[in-house]
Parts: sequence; C-alpha cells; structure tokens
Amino acid sequence: MDKKHGMGTIGAMAALVIIAGLWHLQDVRAGAAATGDLWLTGWYLVLWVLVLCAAIVLGWLFLRQTAGRQWRLEKIYPAAGLGLGLLYLFVLPPMSAPDEISHYITAYELSSRMLGLPPQAENGRVLVRLQDWFLEDVRGDYVWEPDGAYWKRAAEVGKTDKTAADSDPVVLGGRLDESTYRAIYHTVVRGIDTPQEQAARSAGLPDTAMAESAYDTVNTTPAAYLPQTVGMILARLFRLDSVWLAYLGRFTNLLFFVAMTWLAMRRLPFGKEVLFGVALLPMTLHLSASFSYDVMILACMFLFTAVCLDLAYTGKQVRVRDVALLTVLMAAAGPCKMIYAPMMGLCLLIPVKKFGGWRNWLASAVLVGGAWVAAMALVNADVVSSYAAVEEAVHPVSKEAGFSLKLLLHQPLLTAQMFYNTFLHQLDEFHMTMIGSQLGNLDPVLNVPYFLVVFYSAGLVALALRVPGEQLVITGGRRLWIFAVCAVCSMAALLSMLIAWTPRSSAVIEGVQGRYFLPFLPVFLMACKNDRFVLTKNGNRSILYMMCCANLYVVLRLFSVVCLRV
Repeated sequence: MDKKHGMGTIGAMAALVIIAGLWHLQDVRAGAAATGDLWLTGWYLVLWVLVLCAAIVLGWLFLRQTAGRQWRLEKIYPAAGLGLGLLYLFVLPPMSAPDEISHYITAYELSSRMLGLPPQAENGRVLVRLQDWFLEDVRGDYVWEPDGAYWKRAAEVGKTDKTAADSDPVVLGGRLDESTYRAIYHTVVRGIDTPQEQAARSAGLPDTAMAESAYDTVNTTPAAYLPQTVGMILARLFRLDSVWLAYLGRFTNLLFFVAMTWLAMRRLPFGKEVLFGVALLPMTLHLSASFSYDVMILACMFLFTAVCLDLAYTGKQVRVRDVALLTVLMAAAGPCKMIYAPMMGLCLLIPVKKFGGWRNWLASAVLVGGAWVAAMALVNADVVSSYAAVEEAVHPVSKEAGFSLKLLLHQPLLTAQMFYNTFLHQLDEFHMTMIGSQLGNLDPVLNVPYFLVVFYSAGLVALALRVPGEQLVITGGRRLWIFAVCAVCSMAALLSMLIAWTPRSSAVIEGVQGRYFLPFLPVFLMACKNDRFVLTKNGNRSILYMMCCANLYVVLRLFSVVCLRV
C-alpha cells in the first residue's frame, strides 16, 4: 500500500471514530443526567481520546512503509492485542465476563496457597480478605457474624431490611450497568470506603481479617489460574484494595494471553494473519482481559497449533524441546476442557522421519498423550467416572431427567437427532456468540451489532483466502485431517453439554457457547485456503486494521450502553 493511500485510510478511520464518539456522547450525557453522575462524561471523553489515538497509532503500525518494507505482523500484534485488551478491560470491568466470579475465587484460593496463607475455612469455603467481600456484595446487603477465627455471612434472616426480598447479593459487574461504574468510581477515584471496610473499621477488625466467600471454586488444574494469581499476589503484597486486586489479576491474565499469542504468531510458518484476526474478535478480547481460564485454553491451543504446523511444514527435525513444549501445553490446557483433546491429532501432521524414526515418534506420542491422560486423571478423574457410571442423569438446575452417556450409547438415533436439531436451529447462535454478539455474562444488551458480526465474519473469510503469489501449503489429506480434528472437537463440545447441561425435555443441546470453537478456529480457517478462491490483491493489513477500528467503535458503544442502563 502506497503512503498516500495508507494515510487516507488512517484519516478515514479516525474520522469515523470521531463521528461515532460524537454520536454516543449523547447517550453518555443522557445517562449521566439521569443518575447525576456527571463524571461519566469525563470518563467517556478520556476513552474517546484513547480510542482516537489507538486508531492513528495502529494505522501507522499496519500501513506504514519504510524503504518499501512493512512491519511484520508479529511485531504489531503485542501493541494491538494489549491496547485493545486494556480498552475492553476498562469498559467491561471485573466479574462481568462469563462465570468470572467463579474463576476469580479459584485464582484467589491459589494466591493464598502461594502466599502461605490459609486458603480455606474448615467448612471448605475459600477465605478472602474481609475488604474483598465488596466484589461479591457491592451494596453491603448482608450482615456478618464471627465463625471461629473467620467471619461469614449471616443466615438469611440476617440480611438488611432493604434487601429482604433479594435472594443473592449484587456481584460487581454481575449485571453490568451504570451502578457498576459508580461503585468503581467511588472506590478507586474518590476513595470512599466500601460497606465492608466501614463495618470492619467500626468493629475494630484488623486488615488481616479473613472471611468466607459465598462462591465455589472451579474444579480444574491450578495451572489455568497461574497468570491471574500473579497479579492478585502483587495486589495482596502491596495491600491494594479489592478493585485494584481484581484489575491486576485481569491485567496479568491479559499479559499472558498476548505473550503466548505473540509466540504462536512468531512460530507459525504461515497463516499469521488468520491468527491475528481471531485474536481481534470481540469475544476473544473480552475473554483475554478477564479472570477466565479460557485464556489458558486459547493461549495453549494457539501455540500448540503453531508448533505442530511449524514442525510439519518448515522444521527440519523435531527437537526434544519441541516435544517438551507440546507436552506442557497439553497438560496445562487439557484438564480445563477435555473437549480439546482431539487437537493432539495435529501432531500427526508431522512426518515420522522428522522424529528420527518410529521409536522416537512413539516416545513423543506417549509423552504428549500421557501428559494429557495424567493431567486428566489428577484433576478430572471423578467427573469422567461419574459420566461413565451414571445410569439416570439429572439436570443440575431444573432437576429434570437428563442424558447419560449410557443412554446415548444405547440410543444412537436419539443422539444423532439431538445433534441434527442443534445444528439446524442453533448454528447461527454459535456463530454470533463466537464473534461476540453477547458479551459480559452472556448479556444480550452488551452486544456487538449484527452488521459488525457480519463484518468480522467477512474479514476472517478474506484473511483465509489465498493472495496473489502465495503458495498453497495445506492440501489434500492433511487438509481433510485438520477438518476432521476440528469436527471432532465440535462434536465433543456438543456431547459434553448434552450430558452435563441438557434436560431430556429439550429438543436441542443446551449450554453450548460460540467461544468453545475459538481454540481451533485459526487452524480451521488456515485449512480453508484453496486455489479456487483467490483475492486479486493482498489487503490483509487493511482488513486487520479495520477489524481493530471496529473494536474501537465497539468499546465506545458498550460504554454508552452501560451508562444508559440505569
């Protein structure tokens, strides 16, 4: 792209950001006027300036030329991934991601263990700092009572009168609305004590007082929460308040995701633009800036894919460190969601001769596969055995009869019918939620507009097409094998939710979310590249830049939507 055209594109995107900012400024002002929180306008203006700067800087990185050369995509990604991730982290604050409160409390328990502090009370409840109850109970709806050395929530009758009709306290960001921003503003900017801090001070409790959390941990490998835990440990060592603790935990998780995706992009022999595009999807960015263990899954599967493709197509020999890396990646991500075990099939793309013979190939296969089996046995053995042994499954919420593995094996036509109905009626939902049509806790209000879902989808398709002069790499049987691996992962995702989350009365499989398809989406798109559909011009950098700018619009719009949600 020539310099003049590049500057024109940057100018056009900056102009669109200015127009979008002016448009949504009216919504922010309306929300501020309705609540009296006039500082919301100031926050929005700061966000608007940051978004405009990001549009200019990212355009310069993507489209600039020096001596006829452009920066490699792997050099641009850290700035794009970290910058956009921070914007999503700000606009969609702590506990607003899917199941984030459970991921947060799991990371909290691990941080206590690593600090040498008591992680749990005698009843098994996770212990948190008394002030950190604010994240679970923003309004201070529940009264406390001592329970031995720790504090716990009082019984139902102990709730304050103002919330006597409520069944649960308000989690910060659980239902993201203007009050969430207000709570963060009062705590972080104005320094107003939280209800928990006020009560602790009036009771004369020390800063080291601990209390029982009301939320359960996620039963998975502790490795999935190491990045988040680093930030939480720093916050606890420096005695930062609960909001900063949550933000630091999210930030270190984002750093880990960006670093791992950058390593994957560097290792990929081709298809860097496809991985970049998947990493720019709103759902990917939202997850990357949260406490979710999806960060570990996505990061490990991206790097696992890159290593396998590098060894299969460009590496001269498989080294011991390559096998060790694949082993660690599968052991770390496997117990989080066993449905990605078929991704080990990508290792079969690597020719046996690169291992130095069948003996070394077999030893490597045993190490990688054995790591997954060992991790599963240590973490998920009870879950797997319960699925295999249960005779009559029960839905965990409605208590209706569910689908057991034995039932599905004995009635294959029923299984096929459920899969068929699901693809027939929910494929559009899988596609839209994979892009980000429902952000937050699967909140339809916090959405990416449909026209942007179409734009992101078209962008991914364009990135997956061959450009002039590009050599077609994945062909023939290898392409079919990759498609088979992705198909088995998809079937495993559906089967897991059919057994775990679908009542017998349902005609489709419930609980499947589009984000489950993100870990293998890059390799699927890479395998779609063919000789039949070829772009007439290489516009990948412009596409990626416009996908970045679309995210800039998304964060402006999301902020205004939250401000209006009073």
